[in-house]
Amino acid sequence: MENKMVEYRKKFGLSQEKLAEKLGVSRQTIISIEKGKYDPSLPLAFEIAKTFQTTIEHVFIHEGKEGEE
Repeated sequence: MENKMVEYRKKFGLSQEKLAEKLGVSRQTIISIEKGKYDPSLPLAFEIAKTFQTTIEHVFIHEGKEGEE
């Protein structure tokens, strides 16, 4: 899933390590989410959005399969 994690993380002046610490996950998890290799659970996605003071939709870009809306 595409996302704007790096953009928001830099906007808030957070390193991957500091963001991981705030969210209670590993730095590797943050790296994987940023690279689009791992989709966060819904609770984690909400926490990420809350940390960035925005909505999930602004951080994560859902690309539905063809025919999906």
